[in-house]
Amino acid sequence: MSSPLQPAPTFDPAALGLGNVGRVWANLSPAALSEHATRRNEALLTDLGAVVAYTGKRTGRSPKDKFTVKEAGVADRIDWSSNQPMTPEAFARVRDLVRAYLQNRELFVFDGFAGADPRHQQRIRVVTEKAWHSLFARCLFLRPTADQLATFAPDWTILHACDFHADPKRDGTNSETCVAICFEQKLVVACGTHYAGEIKKSVFTIMNYLLPQAGVFPMHCSANVGAGGDVALFFGLSGTGKTTLSADTERRLIGDDEHGWGDDGVFNIEGGCYAKTIKLSKAGEPQIYNALRFGCVLENVPVDPLTRRPNFDSKEITENTRAAYPVDFIPNCELSGTGGHPKNVFFLTCDAFGVLPPLAKLTPDQAVEYFLCGYTAKVPGTEVGVTEPKPEFSACFAKPFLPLPPKRYAEMLKEKLTRHSAPVWLVNTGWTGGPFGVGKRMSLEHTRALLRAALTGRLNDVPFTPDPVFGLAIPDRCPGVPDGVLRPRDAWANKADYDKAAEKLAAMFNAEYRKYA
Repeated sequence: MSSPLQPAPTFDPAALGLGNVGRVWANLSPAALSEHATRRNEALLTDLGAVVAYTGKRTGRSPKDKFTVKEAGVADRIDWSSNQPMTPEAFARVRDLVRAYLQNRELFVFDGFAGADPRHQQRIRVVTEKAWHSLFARCLFLRPTADQLATFAPDWTILHACDFHADPKRDGTNSETCVAICFEQKLVVACGTHYAGEIKKSVFTIMNYLLPQAGVFPMHCSANVGAGGDVALFFGLSGTGKTTLSADTERRLIGDDEHGWGDDGVFNIEGGCYAKTIKLSKAGEPQIYNALRFGCVLENVPVDPLTRRPNFDSKEITENTRAAYPVDFIPNCELSGTGGHPKNVFFLTCDAFGVLPPLAKLTPDQAVEYFLCGYTAKVPGTEVGVTEPKPEFSACFAKPFLPLPPKRYAEMLKEKLTRHSAPVWLVNTGWTGGPFGVGKRMSLEHTRALLRAALTGRLNDVPFTPDPVFGLAIPDRCPGVPDGVLRPRDAWANKADYDKAAEKLAAMFNAEYRKYA
C-alpha cells in the first residue's frame, strides 16, 4: 500500500517555469495536509481537530501592496484611481524572483474551481510553499471530483511564496509584500505575507473583472435560501455580520462572502467560508462554532499550550482571528451552491455613531446611493491610530477588489433590482442609544427578529415612517423588537446629541456620494 504522503502526479512544475523543485504534493486530502502542516511546524493541532497557524507581522490584507499589471489588453478597462498599476517589466522581475525562490523546495498544489455555475467557472491552481495554505485553498474553493482532476488544466495560477520578501528598491514594491495580478498571463504572484486571505481575495478580484463581461453581477455578499426557495443576499464589509446572519438554522446557506447574479439566479463563487472568530461562542453562533473541526484551518487564534483549546475571546494576536472551512461543514447548506433570483437584499452596516436605524427599507435610488457609498465604521482598538469611531466608505462594499469603475457594478445592481423587483433593506448591526463608548451594540436577537420579519413578509402590512435626517423608511413596529429600538433617536437619552451626530454622518454620506453622482 502506498504512503498517504505520496505526491500525486498531476502537476508539471516546468509548465510554470519552476524547473528544479523539491517534492511536489498535489491535491492532498485534509488529513495529509494536516499531517504535513504539523510535521513541518507550520501549524498546531487543536483539541477541535482543526489546525491553527499564525501569520506573523501580517494579520490582515495588505491593500497598499496589491498591484494590477498595466497591460495593453486591460489598461482601458481598469479603474486606475483605485487599482495600483505595475509595469509588465516589474511584474516579470517579481515573477522570476519568486520562481527562483521556489526552486528545490517542497511545494503544495491545489486544483479547484471558482464559480458554482459551470458556465462562468474558472479553473484555479494554487501553488504554495506551506501545507496549511494549501489546506486553506482546499477549504475555500470548489473541490473537483477525481474525474475532473484527471483532465484538469488551470485557467489561472496563483504562485504564493509567503517567505520570499520583495525588495522595494529592486522590485518597485512598497514593502516586502507584493500581491500582483496579471490578467494577460492569467497569473497571480503573492509574496511576503502569510495571511491566507490574500489568496481568496485575489480570486475574487479576478472574478470581479471577468463576470461583468459575461453579463453576471459579482457581489461581495453572503446568500441563503428559505424552504420556499426564496433567496436573500447580505452585502457588507468585514465585521458587519455577513457570515453570522446568513448562517440561519431556518434557511440553507448558499455561501458566506462572494456570489454572482446571472440570468438564472445567484451562485456561490467559493466552496467554503472564512469566518471571523473573535468572541465566537457555541451559544451565540452554533452553526459556525460546530463547523470548526477536523479539516478546518484556524488563523491567529491563541491556543492553550497544554490543552490545545482555542481561546476565541482573545485579541492577543489580532482582532481579525479567522477560520476557514468547507461550506458543507454548515449542516443545512445548499450543496449546489446556487439559488434563484433574490427576493430580499440586505445592506449591512456596523454604525459606531449609533444614528442609523436597526432596519429601514430603501427606495431603488437610495439602494444605488448606499451601494456606491458602502458604509460601515471602525471602532477604537480595531486598528492602530483609531481612537474614536471612524467612518469607512468602500464602494459597492468591495472597493479593494473592484478592477472596474464602481458605477459599472452599481448599474448592474440597479438593473437586477428593477428586473426582479427585489426590495432592499438597510440593517445596522452597530450601536444604539449612543455612539461607541456610550451606547450599546445592537442585540443580535433583535437583528435576527427584524430579518425574519422582512423575509417572511410580516412587515408588508406595517406602516413605515420616514426618518427626517436620512429619509429612510422605518417600520413603526416589528414582532420581537421593542418600539423604542426601531427609531434610533428615541433610544438616545440626549436628543440634541443624536441630532448633531446624525447630521454629521449625513454630511459624510453626501460628500462620499458626490464622488459618483
